[in-house]
Amino acid sequence: MYIRSKKNKSGSVSVQIISKDKGKYLVVKSLGVARNSVEETNLKILAKEELKKLEIQTSMEFLSEKDCIISTFLNHCNAPVVVNIGPELILGKIFNTIGFKEIPEGLFKHITLARLTYPVSKLKTTDYLLQHKNIEIDVDKIYRFLDKFHKKYKRKVEDIVFNYSKSVLGKISIMFYDMTTLYFEAEDEDDLRKIGFSKDGKFQCPQIMLGLIVGEQGYPIAYNIYEGNTFEGKTIIPMIKEVQNRYNLPKPTIIADSGLLSTNNVNSLSDMQYEFILGARIKNETDVIKQKILEKSKDLKDKENFIIHKSKNLRLIVSYSIQRAKKDKYNREKGLRRLKQKIQSGKITKEHINNRGYNKFLILNNEVSVRLDESKIQEDEKWDGLKGYITNHKTFTAEETIANYNHLWKIEKAFRISKTDLRIRPVFHRKRDRIEAHICIAFAAYAIYKELERRLEINSINISPAKAIELSKTIFEIEFSLPDSKEKRKIFNYLSDLQKKILNM
Repeated sequence: MYIRSKKNKSGSVSVQIISKDKGKYLVVKSLGVARNSVEETNLKILAKEELKKLEIQTSMEFLSEKDCIISTFLNHCNAPVVVNIGPELILGKIFNTIGFKEIPEGLFKHITLARLTYPVSKLKTTDYLLQHKNIEIDVDKIYRFLDKFHKKYKRKVEDIVFNYSKSVLGKISIMFYDMTTLYFEAEDEDDLRKIGFSKDGKFQCPQIMLGLIVGEQGYPIAYNIYEGNTFEGKTIIPMIKEVQNRYNLPKPTIIADSGLLSTNNVNSLSDMQYEFILGARIKNETDVIKQKILEKSKDLKDKENFIIHKSKNLRLIVSYSIQRAKKDKYNREKGLRRLKQKIQSGKITKEHINNRGYNKFLILNNEVSVRLDESKIQEDEKWDGLKGYITNHKTFTAEETIANYNHLWKIEKAFRISKTDLRIRPVFHRKRDRIEAHICIAFAAYAIYKELERRLEINSINISPAKAIELSKTIFEIEFSLPDSKEKRKIFNYLSDLQKKILNM
């Protein structure tokens, strides 16, 4: 249907509402005859109002009575406001339960939940809060808050997270420690951000080192940040001491990977009477120890192990895995294929040779010709499937030692969640206080993530925390005013059974 102005022979204009049906034009309603432009304008205004009513009426002819009532209501209610309420109801409840409500700053809650639901830069976070939460915040206010947060609330948040994890675990008898790198989208270094060995592969970007301690099941205990060129082996002892003294902990068993293995660390942990399990670098052992390993491993079957006593209290446990052997073989063959391609192409020169990776299989002759050393390859094959563990634990069996070490994947999962789900990297801040505040907020967000994971499990809701967060973003609250009384009302959009279960956790 549309509005038509039809000129009459008398010079007047008829204003009509016209419809077209099967190629024929029909006059649905005539609004009157105008004898001048003012009358024509007024008749067109009336025609537009009438056209709206007719279109609603026409559409309702095919609707049920209930649908007609709802459609009429929606067309007459005043300026409905739609707010994404799901994250507040689900994650906000967990935020309060953990204890973060003790921080008397509403902005902390907004930024932390945004880190879980919409993990982007602080600038884009303001866009998210406006579009999805109807909250208008200037980005400079967020930056000022981060400065205040670091000075006033950072330590409080760390204590809240520790107390939460302790309440879930009951006691903290095992601590897993690892480090990762976080890079910056910038070129300039400073006292904190340094160019160093990047675990993210961003060697051209300045970075910081993040040390993380988690308990059993990956629950967060503590973290610390270091200059980007810090050697990770020097961080474990100071951080363990700091956490133990700060929270008055009995000495837990320390578990860490081979990157933190050094003679100084082993001696220091032993001197401080800590029990530990560290990943061993069995190929770096003495020739005597290596010979013993190769002799004892000849007849090992899948999942079997043996023990070599390095000293009175120190044991080296070596296990064999068929799956690991297949992986070792695959990785070596993959590396060798690349080496052979480079050799054939002539791209390997003296300047490119080092003893890292699979270049250790190369022989460099005086005339700078390069070829593979088959004897070294055969020697390397003998180590396929073998994995070592250094421990001084007095009661753990070899099997218990290996099982506890294998839980290190939970700290790797924590880093993966932080880097992917929470997108803690890249870091866009420049000032140290803001960098530390950013890491602390991500630490708090990770605690909420873990509690969400726990609640999903105990309520037998078989979805991941990431999926639950996505579902929370589809729960909306609609606020509207009634057309006559102007009274404000709030309702939810339609909720699925799964959404209802998550809300009721």
